[in-house]
Amino acid sequence: MGEAYVNRTFEGVSDFCRPVQELVTEYAWGKVWSRPGLDHKTRSMLNLAMLTALNRPQELAGHVRGALNNGVTELQIQEVLLQTLIYCGAPAALESFRVTESVLQDIRNQH
Repeated sequence: MGEAYVNRTFEGVSDFCRPVQELVTEYAWGKVWSRPGLDHKTRSMLNLAMLTALNRPQELAGHVRGALNNGVTELQIQEVLLQTLIYCGAPAALESFRVTESVLQDIRNQH
C-alpha cells in the first residue's frame, strides 16, 4: 500500500491507539511484507482473499488499492474474489465485489 499510506495511519491516532498502530506497522508492514518468500503481488492477492473471508470491507478497500499498486490486475482481483465465493460464501464475496467496484470507480474518477 506504500510508505505514504503507512505514514497516514499515524495521522490523528490517539495516544490510546498508538501502541497497536506501531505494532501493526512494525510487524505487518515491516517484518511480514519484507520477507523474501512471497512477492508483494502474491501477498496482496492473499490479503484480498483473507479479508473477504474475515468480512473486513474497510480493510479490503485499502488493500484493493495496494494490490493494484503491487501489479495485481483488475482481472486477477476479480478471479480472487470469484474464488472466495466458493470457499468463503456468497455474502462475503458479494460484499467484496461491491467494495472493490467502488474503489475501482473512485480510482477511475480521479483520472
